[in-house]
Amino acid sequence: MKVILLEDVKSLGKKDDIVDVKEGYARNFLFTKNLGVPCDAKNMNDVKLRKAHEAKVAAEKLQEAKELKEKIEKAGVDIKIKTGKDGKAFGSVASKEIAEAYKAANGIEIDKKKLVLPDPLKNTGSYKIPVKLHPEVTAELTVNLISE
Repeated sequence: MKVILLEDVKSLGKKDDIVDVKEGYARNFLFTKNLGVPCDAKNMNDVKLRKAHEAKVAAEKLQEAKELKEKIEKAGVDIKIKTGKDGKAFGSVASKEIAEAYKAANGIEIDKKKLVLPDPLKNTGSYKIPVKLHPEVTAELTVNLISE
């Protein structure tokens, strides 16, 4: 019997896969636990429509990420920090401070988790920080640390 899986089933297949299983296994296990539905014309059409919708949503998210990348790369952010004689900061600037300063300066909110900052910034100067917006889109944010 052919079954369309509604969820991932270990050692059987992934969601939306069409698998061939024994009739008793399908009726007694897959259908009762809502892990699968019979493979008929209606259910096949539902799967096609769901996949088309997911592809459309993914394309929209990619486009939004590309537009946000352009906005981020146009405008940088200046952060004032207290420094000592040699330009070394008292403390450091982490991704949280960068995200807050960017939102205050430009009105665009960036999730601090998307900033790829290997170490907190401790010296004055200009830094290019990658911002992971989408698996395929990475923007570069210019951060200028200015001594106060």
